[in-house]
Amino acid sequence: MVEARARGRIALNVAVDALLAAAAVPLARWLANPLGDVVGPLWTLAMGAAVLLAAGLPFRLSLQYWRFAGASDLLGVAAASIAAAALFPVGLHVAGLALPSPSFPAIHALVLAALLSTSRLLYRLTRETPAPAGAAQPVLVIGAGEAANLFIRALAADRTAGLRVLGLLSLGRAQTGRRIGGHPILGGLDEVREVLARLRAEGQAPAILVVTEADLAGDRLAALMEAADEAGARVARTPRPTALDAAHRVGAGKPAALELRPVALEDLLNRAQVPLDREAIARLVQGRRVLVTGAGGSIGSELARQVAGLGPSFLVLLDASEFALWQIDVELAEQAREVAREALVADVRDAVRMRAVMERVRPELVFHAAALKHVPIVEANAAEGLLTNALGTRNVADAARAAGAQAMVLISTDKAVNPTSVMGASKRLAEMYCQALDIRSRAARSGTRFVTVRFGNVLGSTGSVVPLFQHQLARGGPLTVTHPDMQRYFMTVREAVGLVLQASVAGCAGETGANGGIFVLDMGAPVKILDLARQMIRLAGLRPDIDVPIRFTGLRPGEKLFEEIFHGQEPPAATGIPGLLMASPRTADAALVGRSIEEIAAACRGGQEKLARALLARMVPEYTPSPHPQTSEASGAATRNLG
Repeated sequence: MVEARARGRIALNVAVDALLAAAAVPLARWLANPLGDVVGPLWTLAMGAAVLLAAGLPFRLSLQYWRFAGASDLLGVAAASIAAAALFPVGLHVAGLALPSPSFPAIHALVLAALLSTSRLLYRLTRETPAPAGAAQPVLVIGAGEAANLFIRALAADRTAGLRVLGLLSLGRAQTGRRIGGHPILGGLDEVREVLARLRAEGQAPAILVVTEADLAGDRLAALMEAADEAGARVARTPRPTALDAAHRVGAGKPAALELRPVALEDLLNRAQVPLDREAIARLVQGRRVLVTGAGGSIGSELARQVAGLGPSFLVLLDASEFALWQIDVELAEQAREVAREALVADVRDAVRMRAVMERVRPELVFHAAALKHVPIVEANAAEGLLTNALGTRNVADAARAAGAQAMVLISTDKAVNPTSVMGASKRLAEMYCQALDIRSRAARSGTRFVTVRFGNVLGSTGSVVPLFQHQLARGGPLTVTHPDMQRYFMTVREAVGLVLQASVAGCAGETGANGGIFVLDMGAPVKILDLARQMIRLAGLRPDIDVPIRFTGLRPGEKLFEEIFHGQEPPAATGIPGLLMASPRTADAALVGRSIEEIAAACRGGQEKLARALLARMVPEYTPSPHPQTSEASGAATRNLG
């Protein structure tokens, strides 16, 4: 049925073009010689139609979709008109007829082009009549470039979209007063408040500010959202360019192609894309046996995805959570079928199990992401946190070294710097053990390299504040923030893992230095959690403190107002690698750290948590336990924060 309809459309195009070409002959004759014979022999009208249809074949004139006629279509019309005007005199000559005038071929070409082009444009204009103003939401387009033009054209082609453009804001002021698609550029982005006030005074307040510029992010985007919030409007992004182009070409029947996208939280971080040495990363992983602990977690699962995409010879996914392990295993079964892999349920705290796994698998690269990381929960379950984060790391490191792994990469945290929590101190102890082993390997110039990578929060990770806020928003609020001055470093999980792989390349190449240096990801500027909460409310199309309240709950056990990525005694050093810095914290002997971890583990197993904390403080003297008591409200927030 669709093919029959398409053939009918093509036949209609041929018929209309033929009639227009026939009409062009007497019109061109009259313009070329007003006092001569205007009509001429009737068969010349048929010849005019025939030469146009023949000339239009190479330019696919009959296949043009008039509703979406654009510049390329009009160029085809012009070329076909010129070719037809050149063929027509040949037919007259064969028939023994003279040209009406020497200028006739040029006039004939112009008349043909004008008739064919005008008919197409008029048809497009009639089909692009916007929906009635009352039935469409008024929008202000942010951006005045190619993307804005494409959005306006796609919107005109789809009258079911329910959007009506009031005007545009350019990123600068130089374009003010000009028009795109018939819509005025009302001002620059820095004039958004004035423009919104003017439109509101005219009774034309926009309901949506549609961002078309892909690189509008960070502080400028946040300021735009704040202005929109004050004006009672929401901010959205246009569909991706491929969807817009499809909407423009296919038209009605695909209204979903013009569905506006919400602004992503990542856009507000304003983090420049760090260039990665992808060839070096691929060489590190390709053809090697790789094991990822904590493979079901936020960082571990993204490590598994990116590693799988680099072509390892065998990938082992290890996690203590059966459900989390199943999720990433199913995902990789669909997205990386060609990669041989194995999913293992195992606890890193079980040294015997770790040795058995490593001896059987013989991994060349080990990424150790398994950890208990939620600060208040670990604070309330200190023994479990120490057994997983400190003892578990020692077990994995010892097993990897015994199995002859080329390198082990420890995923650490900024909470290990001047820790006030058991979680942070346990990760610092894990860092110390891996540092010590790496120093030993460097001194021997053989054995497993140990690379430690430290970074802050990742957006959307399990147990982090973003999923908590999303959950609270879904319930209508309030959003709970522990303290108005609370700040944290953030980056996306994909970016963090990319930099972990980059650091792994550098660490395996011996760029950590002889003292077991720690790679620190450049986290940019810290973000206030209160600002993050307000932005997430705005991203949901709601107003902070009006539609959704924000409630302060107080600091929880182990929490700090500000996280640090460097200790005062470990000043940052440049690495020459974009996005990576180097810390050189104090080190200790591997045997000493190993014995201390065993003593702490024994105290934990024996239920002597106070002794375990004291032993931890002895090994990590910068550890200063948080004095904040755990209130019932904070405890409840901690539980909810598990996500």
